[in-house]
Amino acid sequence: MTERRSRGDGGLHWDERRQRWIASVTVGYTPAGKRIVKKASGKTKTEAKAKLKEIIRDLDDGLASGPANYTVGDTVTNWLDVGLPRRGGSTVANYRSLCEKHIIPDLGARKLRELSAEDVDRWLSVKSKTLSTRTLRLLHSCLSRAVKMAQARDKVKRNVVGLADVPDGQEGRPSKALTLDQVEAVLKAAEGTRIGAYVVLSLLIGARTEELRALVWAEVDLVGDPDNDVPPWIAVWRSVRQGGDTKTRKSRRSLALPKRCVEALTEHRAVQEQDKEKAGKSWRDNDLVFASLVGTPLDSHNVRRAFRKVITDAGIPAGEWTPREMRHSFVSVLSDSGVPLETIARLVGHSGTAVTEAVYRKQIRPVLLGGADVMDQLFA
Repeated sequence: MTERRSRGDGGLHWDERRQRWIASVTVGYTPAGKRIVKKASGKTKTEAKAKLKEIIRDLDDGLASGPANYTVGDTVTNWLDVGLPRRGGSTVANYRSLCEKHIIPDLGARKLRELSAEDVDRWLSVKSKTLSTRTLRLLHSCLSRAVKMAQARDKVKRNVVGLADVPDGQEGRPSKALTLDQVEAVLKAAEGTRIGAYVVLSLLIGARTEELRALVWAEVDLVGDPDNDVPPWIAVWRSVRQGGDTKTRKSRRSLALPKRCVEALTEHRAVQEQDKEKAGKSWRDNDLVFASLVGTPLDSHNVRRAFRKVITDAGIPAGEWTPREMRHSFVSVLSDSGVPLETIARLVGHSGTAVTEAVYRKQIRPVLLGGADVMDQLFA
């Protein structure tokens, strides 16, 4: 007669239908008092017994053994569905696109318990032949965070993705800056267009595109206080990012407006008043400085399309430029005109000079003058 196993040692039995030995052990209870049973199987009794010992060892060590059929694809999909509650819509869409294009097709079928750091290293190495370093880091981050969430939910013992190094990838498209002559040409081409004031502010105060799309008239002063030497200014205190906040706390800043910006915004406001009259009851009063014909917010596609038309009219190939490079051009023009690196960093809302210097190192050089005054001299 077969001796009964001791309590806590689990059980072994032969499953006639599956033609396999089944190992099972109680690892806990649900809040309702129902047993939580972990199972494993093997073609031989010895194989099943070894798996049973592994489950018991993990239980004694305080390590939960996740379901054997839980895959990397399940892990990533679950993270995309429930693990990004405070991320913006565009960020979630970007993460989902990366995961569905690169992670799930390549690693999705792999059982999470069997995923190793070597698997991740090999996968990243293959990807490095076609993807940029930044994209590789994003992929590594997405996979690591997905596995970390699975680890917190007892699906896997440890996060092996964190043990893998991210290799250098292909060089991405470097950001560029317009020359002084090109800036002047773009400013001229923008005159009289609906995007004109947007372009002028981007080039002459260096605000981020997501900051300008969230700008409201309540945070714009086109007069200032001449008696107290306060020039016209705008408050860059918000953006279209998730939560409405700027990229960093240092990005919250009030900026003096060059005269050309004041003129452009004054004209833009008059045009917007005409739009409001034409729209009538259809107008949505969001107090936005830059809005659609009915007052609704602009999205990045609206801005990109209008910007490409302006830059084409300026005689510059539109396919080689993006709206964010107007900000790069602002930094370049100030640097070439004598503004210190520290001043430029404050104007563009960087927390320090390191990012400014790293991103714009081809244009930055030691200089000595300051922001709106320089722009007034250059673009009077």
